[in-house]
Amino acid sequence: MWLAPVQVKLLPISDNQIEFASKIKEDLEKNGVRVELDDRNEKIGYKIREAQMQKIPYMLVVGEKEVADNLVSVRSRKQGDLGQMKVEEFKEKICSEIKNFVLD
Repeated sequence: MWLAPVQVKLLPISDNQIEFASKIKEDLEKNGVRVELDDRNEKIGYKIREAQMQKIPYMLVVGEKEVADNLVSVRSRKQGDLGQMKVEEFKEKICSEIKNFVLD
């Protein structure tokens, strides 16, 4: 996780979610997380598959429901779909993982 050049990839489903995803990106970057935003006009399945092939540890899928409820759908490269989480909950999770790797 700490070794990955990109630790989290944000995957908005459509252009309507790019602004929300950008805010999440900025927030995670402020906390030392290496994040990329995939704002290309591609199908979500293609974006997920590409991120898995790049071995990105976490993918955050953002759709209309997630924007409305301030959530992200979390996918782990190792564990698969982890379901929805509040943005703050995911931020705490990833920050603690990064700190644990650095301290070990």
